[in-house]
Amino acid sequence: MRAKFPLRILALFFLLLGFFPCARCAAQAALLMEEPYGFFGALNPTGHNAIYFARICAETPVQLRRCLPGELGVVLARYQGVNGYDWVAIPLVPYLYAVESPGRVPARVDHDTVRRLRSRYREAHLDDLGEHLARGNLLHGGWTQLVGAAYERRIYAFRFATTAEQDEALIRQLNAGPNRSQFDLLFNNCADFSRTILNHYFPGKFRRSIFPDAGMTTPKQITWKLERYARKHPATGLTVFEIPQVPGYRSPSRSVKGIDESFVTTAYAVPLVAVNPYLAGGLFVDYLVRGRYRLIPRQPALLGPENLASLQAGNASEQNLASQGTAPDEPPATGAVAEMQASGAASRDAAAMQPSAPSRPSLQ
Repeated sequence: MRAKFPLRILALFFLLLGFFPCARCAAQAALLMEEPYGFFGALNPTGHNAIYFARICAETPVQLRRCLPGELGVVLARYQGVNGYDWVAIPLVPYLYAVESPGRVPARVDHDTVRRLRSRYREAHLDDLGEHLARGNLLHGGWTQLVGAAYERRIYAFRFATTAEQDEALIRQLNAGPNRSQFDLLFNNCADFSRTILNHYFPGKFRRSIFPDAGMTTPKQITWKLERYARKHPATGLTVFEIPQVPGYRSPSRSVKGIDESFVTTAYAVPLVAVNPYLAGGLFVDYLVRGRYRLIPRQPALLGPENLASLQAGNASEQNLASQGTAPDEPPATGAVAEMQASGAASRDAAAMQPSAPSRPSLQ
């Protein structure tokens, strides 16, 4: 009888654990809103979306698994020109910096350095995507989009809570699917992929919008819908981080814009006024009423190669600080991250000189 009593107590203890949520059981994901850059970014300033998962890792670039202890997770993205694959999975550090270890990220880069880092990673890890992958050009992307994203542009990470069950279901779903599709800039783009993934976690909450994006899906619209959902559901635990662009390779990337904003605030407005002034006027009014809305906190926490682990599960106090627009205390940065943070702070100071935009009214 004495031997059975402790066993009963132990069984009751584990049974009770099942009725209480465990903070460590929650995984984390983040919607990445990436700024446009270069010639194509000038033509199409809507930017790019990808999704980071802290507890999902890449067995291969097209096969997923649960992460092992110490792994930083994976970025899932849809890009044009990657052998017809619908999505590709790249570990977080290579996706951002084209190296496998945060300690190997250079503080500044030039064209030759970025090309060498990308080619080295391609030879070591991207054989599963095919031997004859296109590098891409000014108008059409290629495999180079998959590695070294932070050399091209600034990225904002909107971190939200997930559960282990949701992550497991997504792994099974994506691994079982055909992973083949035809990229379409208007109706099957990177933001459409993010919309599909977010609907896996928040069913039915992410749809295309007639205004301000003319029925298309854009990175800014999807990110705004996530931010709006998180305001109504605090358990989402939304926290915003900035990943600065590594200086030296390109000029600073541009801010992300929606469809209305793209037409009204760029050179597209001139021929549009000439062809159809009424349409141009409608877009301008919609932009003034609905198209200007702030997504980025004034001082988001900065992430560099030395503190990327902050993208993984954070505590409640950190989330409360973020919701108040205050970054959590972090150890002083050194090396590459210090220079990137200085560059990011300078960009934010310049942006702060601009007039602030009003919050976007609810569509409901």
